[in-house]
This record gives sequence, C-alpha cells and structure tokens, in this order.
Amino acid sequence: MKKKKLTALLTAMAMMTGILSGCGSKGAESTPAKDAPAADGPAAAQEDAAAESDSGTASAGDAQPVTIWYYWENEGHQMTLDQLIQEYNGSQNQYAVTAKYVPFADFKKQLSIGASADELPDIAILDSPDHASYVDMGIFEDLTGKFDVSNYYEGTVNSCTVDGKLYGVPFGANCLALYYNEDMLTAAGGSVPTTWDELLETAKALTTDSVSGLAFCSVQNEEGTFNFVPWLWSTGATSYDINNENGIRALTYIQNLIKEGVMSKECINWTQGDVMNQFIAGNVAMMVNGPWQIPTMQSEAPDLNWKVTLIPQDAQYASVLGGENYAVVNGKNVDGALDFLTYATSGEKVKFMMDQFGYISADKTIAESQFAEDSPYYPFVEELNYAMPRGPLAGWPGVSDAISLAFNQVITGTATPENAAAQAQTTIDGIVK
Repeated sequence: MKKKKLTALLTAMAMMTGILSGCGSKGAESTPAKDAPAADGPAAAQEDAAAESDSGTASAGDAQPVTIWYYWENEGHQMTLDQLIQEYNGSQNQYAVTAKYVPFADFKKQLSIGASADELPDIAILDSPDHASYVDMGIFEDLTGKFDVSNYYEGTVNSCTVDGKLYGVPFGANCLALYYNEDMLTAAGGSVPTTWDELLETAKALTTDSVSGLAFCSVQNEEGTFNFVPWLWSTGATSYDINNENGIRALTYIQNLIKEGVMSKECINWTQGDVMNQFIAGNVAMMVNGPWQIPTMQSEAPDLNWKVTLIPQDAQYASVLGGENYAVVNGKNVDGALDFLTYATSGEKVKFMMDQFGYISADKTIAESQFAEDSPYYPFVEELNYAMPRGPLAGWPGVSDAISLAFNQVITGTATPENAAAQAQTTIDGIVK
C-alpha cells in the first residue's frame, strides 16, 4: 500500500506542468496581504504568490484552524474567497479559516510534498480534471453519505467521484457554448445553427476576406483538448475510444473547417482569451468559448451585438465541464472542513461566489434561478445538461496530450484523420488499459 501511494505521489509530481483550462480567467495579479498596498509587475506577483494569504482573521479563543489551498491568480477571485471566509469566521467561533495561494504550476508538487511531510491543508480547491489523480494519492476524505450532492449536475459530481465514492464537492461549473455576432449573422441572411451541417453553411456565409466564420482555441495542450472534446463527444465517441467511425468523423469535421476556409489555422496558436479578442475585434463571426469571458466582453465591447447558443450537434448535444471542486483532506480537521463547506455551498453564498467568478452553480436548483432567461449566461445553464467532465482518470494528462495532438495534426495537415486517430488510440490504450 505504501509503495502504491509513493508511486502515485511521484506521478502527481511529474504531472505538475499541466496547463489550466476551462476554469475561468487567470490574471497576472495576486492578492496582497490585507491592508497592504497592491504591488505591480510580474516580480511582485511572483513574490506575493509564495506568501500565505491573510484571508479570514482568526477567531479569538480556542477556535480550531481550518486551512484552504487554492491556485487562483485572479485578484477578484482571491478577494471574493477572502470575503466568504471573513463572513464565515464572523458567523461562528468554533473554527477559524485561513487561505493560502499556491501557484497552479506548483499545486500538484506542493500537495505531493505536503502528503509526504504531513503538511497538508484541510481543504484544497482543485481543477476538476485533476481530481482523480489526487484521489489516487490517497489524501482525500471519502465524503460519500457525508455531503448531499443529489441536486448537483451529474457531470460535476462525476468529476470528483472515483470507484463510486465521492471524494469532493463541486465548487462551481462552467462549460463551452457558441457565441455569434448577431449583426454579422443578420447581414449574411443566416440563422442560428443547431447542427454540424448548419454550422458549416453558416460559417461559410459569414466568412469574408477579413472575417473568419468560426474560431475556437486549438492549442496543443489541455486548453485545446478542452475545446475539442465537445466535438468528439457529440458523435457518441468517448475520450478513450477515438479510433473508430465516430472519432474519425469528429477529426474530419475539424479538418473540413480548415479546408473550407471558415476557420483559420492560426487557431492552433490562439488561447481562449485570444479567440475572444478576435471576436471582439470583429475578425471572427462565431466562436466557441466559456462564460468567464462575458464580464470582459461586456466591459471592453459594450456596443458589440452578440448572443450565445448551444454548440451545434452531430448525433447529440455535448459540451465539456470546467470549474473547480472542493476536496477535504483526510486525517485533518474534517469536521471543520465540512462545516465551512456547508456554509459556502448555501444558496446565498453560492450565488455571490458564482456571480463574482462568472461561473454557474454546480447545484442545479441554484443554477436554474441564478440568471434571467435573457441573460447571456442562461444558455450556459442549459448547456450544462450536456456537459461531461474530462476523466475522471489519474492518467488524464496523458490522454489529453494524445487527443490534442490528434486534432492539431489534422488542422495543420500533418496527418489524416484516420492516422491521427490511430496514433492517439495507441497512446490512450497504453494509459487506460
């Protein structure tokens, strides 16, 4: 058993270079200590990143400490968590919560080292596709029967469930949907596409010498995988079985978007933020992106006329689940951690957190009343009914690499869909089987 845990720890450390995707914007700032003036520049951000946040003033007396680790660099995210913690600490005197920022690139390493040195937090806030790899380390409490997730979206619960046991609580969710420039669509005489065939035809009508009909992030990493798997899953294929008629059809469709000239090859260099900027600039008429872009678009392009709809389907509607999960560390202050999570997942607190993050509640009953029907976020709530998690699988990073390489190859023309699928399947089989 100890040998297995050591292997899992070494695996997790090797995975620490994974790239965050689908979890909202990651800014360059980090929150300074309370009452200290904010510092500017990358050096200051790196210096602040190593320091423990002063989130939540410790309660007087014998309050039991509860520590949280998180990786959000965005200052707004940090301030929102800080406010939640302060409100919780002020609401009772049994527990005193504090939070520590750990850079995303170091998060796996720090948890691995902490597990060996018995210096772990009580709660970790994790990128959802990484959850299974941490469970494999044996550091998380089994929350089955200890926390009610019956009202949560199935995909969010699946992201923190391993072998039928619940090892986390979904924090918040996001997914991908299709944005479109309504003025461009009207001028082209097009209609909102609902199928792959309609999407291709609409994209052709919207494409000009200066405008691409469609764009989505296609970089060769987890961010690119995040944007490709909805197309794969829409055919009925799975992440682990790509070398078949369905998987090849998904790769062929992406290849055709390039061949037909409706999507630029430059997408292999565009992050989700880059795609949004191209859309704002009027260089792209439709894009696949997430709800975390909405606050930026509303502030930077208030006059842009755009709307959101479901990603057009092949055999079925599909999207990919993004967001984070809470996880409770075993052997630590489990009771205190669960008490805080009960508070943090109440309706009022969830709405506050999600509104500040540009996320959707993982609790379906809260999500369904979170936005008005005319809100640009509302289609994402519907899309969550079709969103699935990546994994959960301890070896997901390797599977993701194989998938992103395959669709990158067909975009650049370095492999046929058939060859790309076969190569990816060989890699995946070596991980999964």
